[in-house]
Amino acid sequence: MDRGAFREHRFHGVGGLQLYARAYGPEPEPRAATPVICLPGLTRNSRDFHELATFLASSSGGGHPVISLDYRGRGNSERDGDKSRYTIAVETSDVITACAYFAIEKAIFIGTSRGGLILHHLIGLAPGLIAGVVLNDIGPVIELEGLLGIRDYLNTGTGPASWAAAPDYLKAIHGDDFPILREVDWLQMARAIYRDEGGVPAADFDPAIAAQLQALTADMSPPDLWPQFHAFTGLPMMVVRGEHSKLLSSATVDEMKNRHPNLATVTAAGQGHAPLLHLDGPRHAIAAFVHR
Repeated sequence: MDRGAFREHRFHGVGGLQLYARAYGPEPEPRAATPVICLPGLTRNSRDFHELATFLASSSGGGHPVISLDYRGRGNSERDGDKSRYTIAVETSDVITACAYFAIEKAIFIGTSRGGLILHHLIGLAPGLIAGVVLNDIGPVIELEGLLGIRDYLNTGTGPASWAAAPDYLKAIHGDDFPILREVDWLQMARAIYRDEGGVPAADFDPAIAAQLQALTADMSPPDLWPQFHAFTGLPMMVVRGEHSKLLSSATVDEMKNRHPNLATVTAAGQGHAPLLHLDGPRHAIAAFVHR
C-alpha cells in the first residue's frame, strides 16, 4: 500500500482515548472541494476505503479532501479499557471530535453498515455537519438474517493460518455473495481486514466488539430507524445496496425511495454485504454524487 497517498493523524476522543485517521488529498479548507468522511463497518477500519479515498482525492475523482476513520478499538485506534463505550452514541461523538480536529464544518459522509447507523445518530446531534450522505448497504430497517450471519462469522474464533491462505479463506466464507470479485480483490480485502502479527494475519479489532453480538437471537426484532431517516429528507442522499445483501433488503430500499423522493440508488452487482465501493459501478456513481 502506498503510504505516501495519505497522511496519518492521531487525536483524542471520548475519555481521552487515542484515535486514528487517514487524510487523503488536499487539506480541508474553504477553497478546497467539499471534504468526504468515510465511516467503516462494525469491525472494519480506514483501510477499507483506501482505493476509493485515493480515487476521490485525485483530480479524476474530484480532488476532495478525504478523511477515513478508525473507530475506537479498531485498526490503529486504541482499544478501550471500558468495553461499555463500544456504542454508536460514543462513536458518533468521536466522529464529531474528528470533524473538529480536522476543522471540518460540513462534509459528505460515506457510511458502510455501522457507519450508516452512526450517521442516523449524527443527523440528530449535529445535522449542520452533513452536506450529503452515502449509505453503503445499510438503511432504517436491518434484516435479522444478515445480523445473525455477521454474529456467526465474527465469533467463529478462527482465521487464516497465513497471508498466502487469507484470500482463499475469505473467498470460502463470502464467495457465494461476492461472485464478481477477482483474486486481487480478495487479497485487498484480506489486507484491509487483518493486521500482521509475526507474519500471520490477525483480526484487527477488539474481540469485545464482536462479543456484543452474541446476545443476538433469532427471535429478536431490531428496532427500525425511520424517525431518524426522515431527518435526511432535505439532504442529498445515495444508498448502495449489494445485489446479494442479506442485511439491507430491496423492499427497504424501495421504501427509502418513497420517503426520500430525491434518493439516488445504486445496486452493486455481484456483491453482498458490504459492497466494495472502489469497484467500477459504485465508484463512479459515488464520484458523480459527490461532484453534484
